[in-house]
Amino acid sequence: MSDGLAPYAARSETSRGRRFQEPTPAARSEFQRDRDRIIHSTAFRRLEYKTQVFVNHEGDLFRTRLTHSLEVAQIGRTIARNLHLNEDLVEAVALAHDLGHTPFGHAGQDELNDCMKDYGGFEHNLQSLRMVDVLEERYAEFDGLNLTFETREGILKHCSPQNAGMLGEVGARFLNGGQPSLEAQIANLADEIAYNNHDVDDGLRSGLITLEQLAGVGIFARHLEAVRALYPALAGRRLIHETVRRMINTLALDLIGQSTENIAAAEPRSVDDVRAARPLIAFSPAVREEQQELKRFLRTHLYRHYRVMRMSSKARRIIRELFHAFLDDARLLPPQFQEKAEQDEPRAIADYIAGMTDRYAIREYRRLFAVEQD
Repeated sequence: MSDGLAPYAARSETSRGRRFQEPTPAARSEFQRDRDRIIHSTAFRRLEYKTQVFVNHEGDLFRTRLTHSLEVAQIGRTIARNLHLNEDLVEAVALAHDLGHTPFGHAGQDELNDCMKDYGGFEHNLQSLRMVDVLEERYAEFDGLNLTFETREGILKHCSPQNAGMLGEVGARFLNGGQPSLEAQIANLADEIAYNNHDVDDGLRSGLITLEQLAGVGIFARHLEAVRALYPALAGRRLIHETVRRMINTLALDLIGQSTENIAAAEPRSVDDVRAARPLIAFSPAVREEQQELKRFLRTHLYRHYRVMRMSSKARRIIRELFHAFLDDARLLPPQFQEKAEQDEPRAIADYIAGMTDRYAIREYRRLFAVEQD
């Protein structure tokens, strides 16, 4: 193709369009416009102060949702370029995929879902779509960012059938089967590459996991041994960085190689062929198993470490008590959310809490519950 893209790549000019019709952008593609709107959004700026694993105030050098999203975009663009797919769409999806995440990472998400169990539940992935469709308030003619269908479907990686049924075309694949674009599939697995490997890096930086423990994990041990063979005197942060960067490179190259084979076997000729096929962006079976082993290690030794569990317990209490305080008295909400609460009080509260940064949630908790000292 003259634009360098494969025939089954997503293209701006054949996009399924936006929810509200707009003039075609003059100096950029539709997917570049999506990316730019995401970067300039309030929700994107808030990611700087939202937890990845460690609560924002635990240290300045740990990943946040913002740095994680940038890393996902970088990995995703590299993979897309090698597969002749649309880098701009991958980047837009990667930068937006966590916009709806709560403060305090998965602990906050799980607690807010528990609080909302009688009111439709809370899915952070669906909240990211809600953020770009409804909650951002920037434009005169519509709510949200009015992104293209392709970016919106890429953001919606998971969705319950009940919620999918209310989303129209963008939720149809969760009811009828089928896949999103290859660009959306790339963003999903670039997310996995980024968080697994950078959680290793942050876990080592924090001291909650050690090199000795990780030496028993296949993919880490293999690359650690290779680094030590090349640089016998290397230690500390450089040793860790050289190991982690090699792990990321191995995963990206494996994903490119296996996906190339999958695409060749499926012979898609269009985006529609991609949507009707099985998932085509994938790791090889051997590397997939290594990824699963690394996930199991992190779950056991990092995410369930007693210090992380203590942070998670405090986080869940903050979310729970904020939710019930607002549910008991909606007058405690800021005025704009009091107005929304008149239509759907629990959902308005969930929107307010999900939009908080870690430190803002902590401040709100103190404002409502701290005992004044003389």
